Amino acid sequence: MQRVTNCILEKGNEVLTLRKPKRGWWVAPGGKMEVGESIRETAKREFYEETGITIKNPELRGVFTIVVEENEDVVNEWMMFTFHAKEYDGELLEKSPEGHLAWQEKTSISNLPMASGDYFIWDHVLNRKEIMYGTFYYTKDFDLLSYRLEGDDFELSAKKEESNI
Repeated sequence: MQRVTNCILEKGNEVLTLRKPKRGWWVAPGGKMEVGESIRETAKREFYEETGITIKNPELRGVFTIVVEENEDVVNEWMMFTFHAKEYDGELLEKSPEGHLAWQEKTSISNLPMASGDYFIWDHVLNRKEIMYGTFYYTKDFDLLSYRLEGDDFELSAKKEESNI
């Protein structure tokens, strides 16, 4: 199982986003863990490699399992650890090796194209303090099939046929 980290960097009313070229979706910068790395080390290293910015004091805000299915068979699965930071050093790269970097207004995040489950993650990180745990099930084309999310004082779940996800 692959392990990845990402970090939502908040600066005033803005957050730093990365638009990936494959689907044109906006994401929080991050990437794959290397052997022997802690999730926090990975978050800091990957954020720096993709943005040129060194995040300070990143706080873990989410632990998620992402499952990709085809004909009800699991074809891919990974763990994602999402961090939040408000402090940083450095200058934003003019050109990221991973896509297009842009500061976005926090209020515009829900209007950006991204994986359906990411809307839940961004909303949680920007509006709550505790850690959220969850599982997202997608098709190979990244249509959200179902999800289960929980925190200290909430639980959410839905299947595609039960809602408009």
